Amino acid sequence: METSSSESSFPTQFKWRKVAYGGRQPGFDDNHTDESFLEDMVMNANVVKRDMLKVMLDSVSISQYLCIVALVVLVWTHTLESTIDENILLVLDVSLLVSGFLVLLLTAEKLSLNLLLGYVIKISYFIIGLYMLSPIYYTLTQTISSDTIWALTALLVILHLFLHNYSGSTVKAPGTVDNPNFASNVSLNASIVASLLISSRLPSRLHVFAVVLFSLQVFLFAPLVTYCIKKYSYHLHLCFSFCLMVLTLTFVSWFRGSLFVLLLGVLVFVNLVCPYWLIRIQEYKFEINGPWDEAKLCFDITE
Repeated sequence: METSSSESSFPTQFKWRKVAYGGRQPGFDDNHTDESFLEDMVMNANVVKRDMLKVMLDSVSISQYLCIVALVVLVWTHTLESTIDENILLVLDVSLLVSGFLVLLLTAEKLSLNLLLGYVIKISYFIIGLYMLSPIYYTLTQTISSDTIWALTALLVILHLFLHNYSGSTVKAPGTVDNPNFASNVSLNASIVASLLISSRLPSRLHVFAVVLFSLQVFLFAPLVTYCIKKYSYHLHLCFSFCLMVLTLTFVSWFRGSLFVLLLGVLVFVNLVCPYWLIRIQEYKFEINGPWDEAKLCFDITE
């Protein structure tokens, strides 16, 4: 009797164990930890040491697309000022379409004849549908003032640049698995609406068809073409980007000197200042990992 009473007065001491889904352990609170809890703490385990030159080269893709959008805006402006007529625009559309197909043919690793034929059929349907809808686009914004159109177009172009996927393609490239994300789709839709708003201020339906076709070719397929070039050869991608920058700056300087200074400042900011800032702020990055983190799978669940 004395033995049993002494055992009941001194309960068994349980040892705390670190378990994920073991429930509450007797004698310990739910948030209890012992001295070994911080032994597995790791600081800055996933911090990537970035190289200044590598970051500058990666930022070339952003400058490249900024120049592409700047060229599109130049074409819009000259068309509105009647400097470029519809015949020049149609020649430009055909030239861009042919050159885009040539780039896809030369850079694609696995591009079958059926896939190429499918591209041709889809683009043919796209051009026919766009031509049939051009009278609607021509009268789309007759009841809206021009100042509102310019303001909306500027905001949509800024939104397009802000949400654009600079590391990938707007449309799914041949041989890729990942589809464009939500932000990329919003960016594409913003550019399409901006193109329609601009085209609704043009003098004829053929102008509308030519400008919308030009804009959609650039916003839809230019990211695909530049992505294929970059995937095929990184050095070719750099050469193409630098030539495009020089060409864009030359055209902008012919149009207006103040815009040339603005665009040059933006390119310097993107390619020099931003990489320098990124390298500098890496010194202040502080990351802590430990047993409190969520579990991460070490394999791909889609396999």
